[in-house]
Amino acid sequence: MEDGDFDQRLRDLQREYLEFLDDGEDQGIYMELVKQMIAEKSKRLMVNINDLRRKNPERACKLLENSFEEQIAFQRALKECVSSVDATYAKHEEEFFLAFSGSFGNKHVTPRTLTSRYLGNLICLEGIVTRASLVRPKVVRSVHYCPATKKVIERKYTDLTSFEAFPTAAVYPTKDDEGNPLETEYGLSRYKDHQTLTIQEMPEKAPAGQLPRSVDVICDDDLVDLCKPGDRVQIVGNYRCLPNKQGSFTSGTFRTILIANSITQTNKKISLTVTREDVKLCKTLARRKNIFDLLSHSLAPSIHGHDYIKKAILCLLLGGVEKNLPNGTRLRGDINVLLIGDPSVAKSQLLRYVLLTAPRGITTTGRGSSGVGLTAAVTTDHETGERRLEAGAMVLADRGVVCIDEFDKMSDADRTAIHEVMEQGRVTVAKAGVHAALNARCAVLAAANPVYGRCCYAVDISRYVVDNSRYVADTRYVSATVQLVKAFCAAHAVQTLSVRYTYQACR
Repeated sequence: MEDGDFDQRLRDLQREYLEFLDDGEDQGIYMELVKQMIAEKSKRLMVNINDLRRKNPERACKLLENSFEEQIAFQRALKECVSSVDATYAKHEEEFFLAFSGSFGNKHVTPRTLTSRYLGNLICLEGIVTRASLVRPKVVRSVHYCPATKKVIERKYTDLTSFEAFPTAAVYPTKDDEGNPLETEYGLSRYKDHQTLTIQEMPEKAPAGQLPRSVDVICDDDLVDLCKPGDRVQIVGNYRCLPNKQGSFTSGTFRTILIANSITQTNKKISLTVTREDVKLCKTLARRKNIFDLLSHSLAPSIHGHDYIKKAILCLLLGGVEKNLPNGTRLRGDINVLLIGDPSVAKSQLLRYVLLTAPRGITTTGRGSSGVGLTAAVTTDHETGERRLEAGAMVLADRGVVCIDEFDKMSDADRTAIHEVMEQGRVTVAKAGVHAALNARCAVLAAANPVYGRCCYAVDISRYVVDNSRYVADTRYVSATVQLVKAFCAAHAVQTLSVRYTYQACR
């Protein structure tokens, strides 16, 4: 398509989008939103795709399929609409942006389902933020003054994330065409905020035995610092690829990114689908006097005994009541449980049941994890060399449960790193010039073997805890699971196994 045909195409699209925004004869929703945007000195307008689909189905379909061309025309229509309301504000601001919401259909994806067929489309991505770079200014327009000729030179910069223009050269001008030196007028130059995020698929939705996948997200202007590592977000943006060239050769593979235009946090509450039958069943169970015993027996029913331990784990899953006082003090409602007992008494199986029962849970082992991997780390981006904050397991399990098996195999330094998480529910990082506080409001369920190998009734249980001077005070419930070898207990265990496997055979 030639430049003239392309410009005419954009003008036709701009006219259609302007009719959508100028809805004074209809309900006048978006004209009021435009006026509100001007009053708040904002540059981004939230558009519901369902409204566009109702008024102009063709444009809504094309916006999802050919997002770049359609979005250029939509942004021009928005600027024209702002000019009709407040010409002074439209002249003061060079660009206006759009944020989209609503139903995306098959364009609602996760990092695992994000494939090459979505390139060039407007998509809605759900995941968890694992890395966030520092907010850096990116030059948009530079102004230079030449003392010899008394002239002012202006230069604009665009990169591969720009919609309307091709990427410009990255060479910063220091001399004019005649070789005279130039002085940069930093006060007249224009910059925009820039940040890079890494979105990973949610741990509870990742297939077992496979590494979670991730995608990089570019955030500019007012979208920076809207989320931090550990937040579960829903990002709407344009999916495109960037060439990965080395000299004049290419390997044929390209780096893919998501250029965000809307970021919404979804981790405020864990959403559950509850039917009327579920509500009726809950009310029926609530009338029973032995509801606590019934729920504890329903937890890991294939494991015989351990009634008090199951009740303690049930209290961990239910949790307490979190209180946030007016002075900023937070009283945690999370309960931490430490299981100590002989080997082969189903400690790991109890952790596995909790992991499958909790709506949001992450498991790890004491030998296979470090203090940095559990809390947070400051890493270096290999491409830009910038410092990035990466969330650990406890930050990813915010508002959930962290199961740590073989807790006694952790080193003292690694165990010390999780003290703040268990007490305050947050992770404070102050290293490499980065100072941040991340939410880690999770309950910790740990399992460990006794320091002497086996438990004994005649000895205080605190002697079997690894570094008991610290962890007996930090845990709400210290449980000793002792392997019982009495004849009647063995008979009950055999009966439990017989019932279990007979039931499976009948199925």
